[in-house]
Amino acid sequence: MKIAFDEIIEVVLHHEGGYVNDPSDPGGETNYGISKRAYPDVDIKNLTEDGAKDIYKRDYWDRYKCEDLSEDLRHIYFDMCVNMGAGRATKIMQETANAKGADLKVDGKIGPKTISALSGVELERVRAYRVKYYANLIVRKPTLEKFYFGWYRRSLEV
Repeated sequence: MKIAFDEIIEVVLHHEGGYVNDPSDPGGETNYGISKRAYPDVDIKNLTEDGAKDIYKRDYWDRYKCEDLSEDLRHIYFDMCVNMGAGRATKIMQETANAKGADLKVDGKIGPKTISALSGVELERVRAYRVKYYANLIVRKPTLEKFYFGWYRRSLEV
């Protein structure tokens, strides 16, 4: 059975939740994880689940080539693209591939070299690098500490 967008998006939407406007959240006003900052022309408060799915399919899943990754990695990569942005997510993936002996430029761009290098990377390694990123983020921005355990839990569930 091939793990596809339709299955993965349900988990991501569960993690992202509904409408939130927490002033201390770096994402700002969001609904289903879609932020007003990234989509200023979208009525975030009234965004439907189907509208969010369309945005995620077009602007994340397809644009960042999630389908081209191994089944083990496509879910965590997509989830990281949603949660922290595609550039940061791709850098984490590139760092994990380099730790396994690849020689990738850590530039945050997903392409054939990165996709090929990720074929030998284990899900657990990506999880570890993701958790490390969040821990380092908290050190740099202590006000985000209140989000850490949610991020940590999410890292292990995906």
